Amino acid sequence: MKPIKDIISEKPWFGWLLFLASALIVFLLGLLASSIIERRSEAKYAYKQPANLGKFESDNSLWGKFYPREYETFLQTSDTTFFSKYEGNGQIDMLARDPKMVILWAGYSFSKDYFQSRGHYYAITDIRNTLRTGAPMTADAGPQPGTCWTCKSPDVPRIMNNIGPESFYHSTWAALGPEIKNPIGCADCHNPEDMTLTITRPALKEAFERQDKDVMKSTHQEMRTLVCAQCHVEYYFKGDGKYLTFPWDNGKTVEDIEKYYDSYQFSDWVHSISRTPMIKAQHPDYELFSLGIHSQRGLACADCHMPYVSEGGVKYTSHHLQSPLNSVSTTCAVCHRQSEEELRKNVYDRQDKIQELRDMLEETLVKAHYEAKAAWDANASEEMMKPVLQLIREAQWRWDFATASHGGSFHAPLEVARILANGIDKSQQARVELSGILATLKAGNVTYPDISTKEKAQEAIGLKMAALRNEKQEFKSTILPLWDAKSK
Repeated sequence: MKPIKDIISEKPWFGWLLFLASALIVFLLGLLASSIIERRSEAKYAYKQPANLGKFESDNSLWGKFYPREYETFLQTSDTTFFSKYEGNGQIDMLARDPKMVILWAGYSFSKDYFQSRGHYYAITDIRNTLRTGAPMTADAGPQPGTCWTCKSPDVPRIMNNIGPESFYHSTWAALGPEIKNPIGCADCHNPEDMTLTITRPALKEAFERQDKDVMKSTHQEMRTLVCAQCHVEYYFKGDGKYLTFPWDNGKTVEDIEKYYDSYQFSDWVHSISRTPMIKAQHPDYELFSLGIHSQRGLACADCHMPYVSEGGVKYTSHHLQSPLNSVSTTCAVCHRQSEEELRKNVYDRQDKIQELRDMLEETLVKAHYEAKAAWDANASEEMMKPVLQLIREAQWRWDFATASHGGSFHAPLEVARILANGIDKSQQARVELSGILATLKAGNVTYPDISTKEKAQEAIGLKMAALRNEKQEFKSTILPLWDAKSK
């Protein structure tokens, strides 16, 4: 083989080719070295251990100084522009969309006002503004217990630490109001010392302890669901102290929880039309998610609602909690190979079928409530009505369990369909029983009011909405300024 110098002397262009190849290699090696140095610098900055964050620091912006990417994505939960077929990030007046819900919640505060929740960024704003809170009241007393604040702010763990959970729950919503000002954020889920995921609300720990389980021994992947399960669950306020309790002692299915409540003869309210002792489901998202295929395959809430993203070579978790349908490429498409359009259609097809079942159950429940009223008006006895009211209670509990979990039709469509079908059966049984009672009592035809709009439905159950709105406005103009002044 000829020496390189001989080849170059014979073919001068080969020398230039060798020179350019060498220059290119040096240039690429320089880029690689620069990239490594830059990524190390970014990683060091991005995951710098916060040295001056207190144990109960609740100001999200202070956490943002150490974790700017996560904080910037958290701020995106203020975006309310995305809407899917049925829900989204913006406010939707659910009573206006479905006035039958007013009748189903007659006698309960949800018949006054029920908007779909916005992002975590609005947790404090929305609970202050809803007609379900704050009126009538004084600066430190009102109809709601302090328990209502439990899942709304990272200020809560600090206050619980200072006064104890029992005192927190037993306080009034108004008395705690001035101290709670930061919306759901960093300290709700993270240990400020090492940023590990942690449980900050006692109700979840206590629910697992009653089953001889230590939730704090969960794996990191399990914690990526359990931190959400602190709040996105079914719960109730136990006893006169309004102690926040998860009713999982018998299990987490709709029947298990119903059995728990029945053993205590618990009811949230008595329906003002049918006189049925009712249970109000909250938002059993964790319970239904646990019964779905994604949970069974090992996915966590964060996999779909807080996907990993990369920026400048740094991989981190997006804290823009939102519907996965608004970011299919970074959520669904990580595992599924179908097009975005097909994946969305798959979700909507399931939601459509669940909505169809839900509408059927609502129709029969509304009629059952008014038929029960007609039986009472015809002097039906409590003995005659007891089994009917139990069926109405069970049917509506299933409707509410499926409806209150906004993502249930996707998380566990088979289970939600089963629950709604079971509710339809029970509501129809109640109507058959009522038909017999009405015939025995020789009652006339049952009258069903016009509930084609939210306003007509609220009028039908006797709500004085103008007065409620005036009370709320007074609360906002007199009490809120006092709270804000105290919190500064």
